[in-house]
Amino acid sequence: MNKLAVILFNLGGPDKLQAVELFLYNLFSDPAIIRLPTPLRQLAAHFIASKRAKTAMAIYEKIGGRSPIFENTEAQARALEHELVDLGTVKCFTCMRYWHPLTNEVVRAVKEFAPDKIILLPLYPQFSTTTTGSSFKAWQDAVRSEELDVPTREVNYYPDESGFIKTLAESTRAAYVKAQNFGTPRLLFSAHGLPEKIVKSGDPYQFQCEQTAEALAKELAIENLDWVLCYQSKVGPLTWIGPSAETEIERAARDKLPIVIVPIAFVSEHSETLYEIDILFRNLAAAKGVPYFDRVATVGTSPAFIAGLSSLVRWALADWHE
Repeated sequence: MNKLAVILFNLGGPDKLQAVELFLYNLFSDPAIIRLPTPLRQLAAHFIASKRAKTAMAIYEKIGGRSPIFENTEAQARALEHELVDLGTVKCFTCMRYWHPLTNEVVRAVKEFAPDKIILLPLYPQFSTTTTGSSFKAWQDAVRSEELDVPTREVNYYPDESGFIKTLAESTRAAYVKAQNFGTPRLLFSAHGLPEKIVKSGDPYQFQCEQTAEALAKELAIENLDWVLCYQSKVGPLTWIGPSAETEIERAARDKLPIVIVPIAFVSEHSETLYEIDILFRNLAAAKGVPYFDRVATVGTSPAFIAGLSSLVRWALADWHE
């Protein structure tokens, strides 16, 4: 019986407050994030991590003292294993880019499992060099280092995968109905932002976010739907792609419209949803006089989303001949 390893990639998050600064260092020392030569990048990463650690720790304190992303991803891994049980011996591995289990740890675990085939499956629906690209490069480096030589296929992106879109649409439709009690809702499809210069260098992330937003709007099939794609989590002095979520919240306040925020680039809960949207954006909406504010949950382990991931694995296997 063939053995299949499916690697689920995500960014990761600190599992305790004491891990926050090192997590930030790991993030900012990634050449896909800060594009400086190695010695300068490491110095910059140390400076940024130490400068931001206290603020970041305060954020994580407000959401339980840790990131829930590992447990969420593990739940997705176990659900996907169940969905793939007909394929034989399948093990799904959680692989985090900036916190444990880190890529080298996962490669060693996969080597011990000794699969016949490997599928790389990012939990980033839209491709970016800063997420999927960075995770794949780290994987390739670790595979060489650990001398893991197993036939491998990659799933690069799935911005309009039907299970992903249907799950978002179901939750969004329910939230939309509630918001209608306060007027005609405006939907804010929110994704993590990127500096403009990264997109202009050829990164397809913004285009693929637009694909997700358009597919979701079409799936909702609500007449005269008022929606906008916006971006969150801007840091640093660079110009980022827009419009920003904050700008759109303020515009909705001026228009006196209820809003529902729909995370379209996150598939599990973490600080960008639990803190930035649920606390910061909710407070901003209240301060500006938005008549109603709600946020749709991430897709998590919803059956349609997990079935969609299963379809992606099967698609990657389809052209594989013994």
